[in-house]
Amino acid sequence: MELHELRPAPGSRKEGKRLGQGRGSGTGKTSGKGHKGQKARAGGGVRPGFEGGQMPLSRRIPKRGFNNARFAKVYQVVNVGALEERFESGAVIGAKELRECNLIKKVTKPYKILGEGEVTKAFTVKANAFSAEAIRKIEAAGGKTEVV
Repeated sequence: MELHELRPAPGSRKEGKRLGQGRGSGTGKTSGKGHKGQKARAGGGVRPGFEGGQMPLSRRIPKRGFNNARFAKVYQVVNVGALEERFESGAVIGAKELRECNLIKKVTKPYKILGEGEVTKAFTVKANAFSAEAIRKIEAAGGKTEVV
């Protein structure tokens, strides 16, 4: 295939609707907008969520109570099985090593080690948090866990 032979997939490109092109076109005169009214005017229409003057749903619903989402600590998660695959026995695993292996995205954000997978190698893991299962598996294999 040559560069000049490239074509878009059939049906992926569509001609725009030509409005106001006479009676026979099907979209002549009022251009498919009907007669008068707010939606027929230039720049007309209503904002999203507008319900014709009725109290909008977003304002009818009660907004009480506390939501912890703003203050919740969000961890990057790493499973012990992933550590088993990528690190040798005796390795000291910290944020920098996890980032180099693409197991976490940012060194500055907190990360937590979870217990999914098996561990046979003994390594020292430094993390912001551990699940109880992860601690049990790492220490059963002869490794150590450190909360930083």
